Amino acid sequence: MSSGGAAGRISSLVERLLGHPLPLAIRTWDGAQDGDAGGPTLVINSRRALRRLLWQPDEIGLARAWVAGEIDVDGDLEEALSRLDDAVRSINGRPRLTAAERADVMRVAVVLGAVGPPLKAPVEEAALGGEQHSKSRDRTAVSHHYDVGNAFFETVLGPSMVYSCAYWTGDGPDYTLEDAQRAKNDLICRKLGLEPGARLLDVGCGWGSLVLHAAREYGARVVGVTVSTEQAEYAKRRIADSGLAELAEVRSDDWRDVDDGPFDAVASVGMAEHLGAAQWPEYADRLYELLRPGGRLLNHQIVRNGRGRRATQVRGDRTFIDAYVFPDGELLPIGNVVHRLEAGGFEVRDVHALREHYARTLRSWVQNLDAGWSRAVDAASEGRARVWRLYMAGSALSFDAGRIGIHQVLAVRPHDDGRSDMPMVRPIEWST
Repeated sequence: MSSGGAAGRISSLVERLLGHPLPLAIRTWDGAQDGDAGGPTLVINSRRALRRLLWQPDEIGLARAWVAGEIDVDGDLEEALSRLDDAVRSINGRPRLTAAERADVMRVAVVLGAVGPPLKAPVEEAALGGEQHSKSRDRTAVSHHYDVGNAFFETVLGPSMVYSCAYWTGDGPDYTLEDAQRAKNDLICRKLGLEPGARLLDVGCGWGSLVLHAAREYGARVVGVTVSTEQAEYAKRRIADSGLAELAEVRSDDWRDVDDGPFDAVASVGMAEHLGAAQWPEYADRLYELLRPGGRLLNHQIVRNGRGRRATQVRGDRTFIDAYVFPDGELLPIGNVVHRLEAGGFEVRDVHALREHYARTLRSWVQNLDAGWSRAVDAASEGRARVWRLYMAGSALSFDAGRIGIHQVLAVRPHDDGRSDMPMVRPIEWST
């Protein structure tokens, strides 16, 4: 279906640039619609979206228009992203526009009234300064992602307040996200061999859910650290309300500042993605030093799979994730994670892939966000809610496709004589 107008002009231009039609219908601010893909429709609400793309013709230009509400999707967002995936990758991987292509773009922009000075980026876009992965910059990067209001995260994450991949050991309508997050926390505690009185360090403890679980269910003495002020305050209140202050504490500290080892176990859940490859040697060395001989480390993190290498991104441009979600974050292949732990002195004992579990977790969070959209917007901003809607839907597709994965790596600090204190046979509950 074509009704001309702005939609027809944009569709024609996109087809010339990509070499094929856009796999979505387009509807523009003038009410015109072009194409009928039998599915979702890309809605361009404002000429400002085109102006952004004139000045920033890449993923960031699209992201800014999305966050600002200048483009939207009418219909299923995941289906739209799936259809757009190849088109976006071809944009990221192609060279700069030729002079003739730039002239075509400019002619359409002039006709549509989209020419003008560059627009400011939405306030939700991260702008970091200082040396990358310095303590101050890391604190700012973490704050950008996490310090957006605990009410926002309560809406998205639900009562468990766990912001990492759940472990779905059940199914059906009676098995909830909270059940799956409880199962994940329990799996970690079992892998770490926690017993009453054992000292556990939770690096990047978030809102304290694992801290509370380990103290309440296993009688462990737990220290959690986070550089997010809002997370630390929230976790401290939860500990006090639970009557577990004698067993659990949360500090607003950087992992590099923890100096009261040794610990019997260390958990790092969803934290190592923030490190960056250059920090890994210091990270592995520090956690090794904090553990007693025979102590165990459980490192739970998202990784980049082989097919997830961004070989098509030839210019090293920022991505939506870099700019709006995890500034300074970096995903490593699982082989690199294992290698770096071994280089730090650890013996890796178990590697557990949970890729499909994270896709399901993300979709549960999306359902929570959709159901509580007004509350989420009130707690943060509409732009922030749009960031999370796009990030979670797109990430679910990336896990489905195997471009990214997530693994729990269980490692041990051996005794000087090589003893590991690990069981000879892997307990069945580690892999079920």
